[in-house]
Amino acid sequence: MKKILLLTAISGFLLAGCSSTKINMSMGNMRLIHSSAQAQEVMDFATNTCRNDFYQGASFLSKAGREYRFKCVKAEENEVLIPIPGTTIPPVAKS
Repeated sequence: MKKILLLTAISGFLLAGCSSTKINMSMGNMRLIHSSAQAQEVMDFATNTCRNDFYQGASFLSKAGREYRFKCVKAEENEVLIPIPGTTIPPVAKS
């Protein structure tokens, strides 16, 4: 019984330390992401999400509290990918 209580308490603390990230809105090439994660993790999530939707990557627009706004950019539009200040955009692996 003590082991079960100990495991329950430990798993509760581990889950409390986890961050959550979810897309609140996806409309055209715009993404509204709500996240409690670090800025670099949000930037990586947004970039991967846009690349999965056949864009070149995510360009940061604004932040309000825990909500981040991104624009997915296509290569032929000649737009610059802008990261969240203090973060980087990982390069694309070329095959």
